[in-house]
Amino acid sequence: MVPKSALLVVDMQEDFCPPVSSPSSPTISYPLIRQSGTLAVPGARSLAPHINHLLSLPFHLKIATRDFHPPKHISFSTSHPPPHNIPFTSSTTIKNPSLPSKSREIPLWPAHCVQGTPGAEIINEIDKGKFDTVVDKGTEEGMESFSAFGDVFGNKTKMKLGEGEVEGDVKGDSMGGYLRWEGIEKVFLVGVAGDVCVKCTAMDARKEGFECFVIEEGVQSISAEGWEKAKREMEGIGIQFVGLEGEEVKSVGPSK
Repeated sequence: MVPKSALLVVDMQEDFCPPVSSPSSPTISYPLIRQSGTLAVPGARSLAPHINHLLSLPFHLKIATRDFHPPKHISFSTSHPPPHNIPFTSSTTIKNPSLPSKSREIPLWPAHCVQGTPGAEIINEIDKGKFDTVVDKGTEEGMESFSAFGDVFGNKTKMKLGEGEVEGDVKGDSMGGYLRWEGIEKVFLVGVAGDVCVKCTAMDARKEGFECFVIEEGVQSISAEGWEKAKREMEGIGIQFVGLEGEEVKSVGPSK
């Protein structure tokens, strides 16, 4: 029997992609979606053809993740007073709600992927109708989450599927529980940013016990240096890097 596999498409949202009129994506003719690209990853929009190819394959589950922040999210520079509110330079400290004695410093970003705005939407170039579900992260005003599995302290994100939250430990009220309930053994990842949310999601998937593969042609990162560092971290816990035409992807089955 072929092991069941899941495809996780991480954060392919308007605010993480250069605007469609950008010189970095000159062949795309979609109309410009205003207010998008506030935290754009270079080359992110160009991943769409590779991701659509993967969405045509018979993965048992196809899951999209989204940053989905409230307007005053703690990671936004606009949520803090000057002079300590410079994007990419300033930081703030958050506490673990499960263990208040533990804290962590997080960087401040431009406002991005705000709930109800175009920037939070998955880009139109992606065949969104093929996703089984969308998992939102960073939904709490005072907490940061890079991974689809949980926040920066490792507290697990409560899953919402269909009509409401998934209840009960058997079916799983977390990403890991949901994947296990569905019998998933292998997790394949693509999306952005490779050196932030893809890395964190992949590492949490591996820590949850899943065999984990990052498809390199399907990932873009903030920087080449950051990506190489992230790869070393991931390889250190057994995450594998594979190609679109590699045997690992072919083992999922032919496109439909």
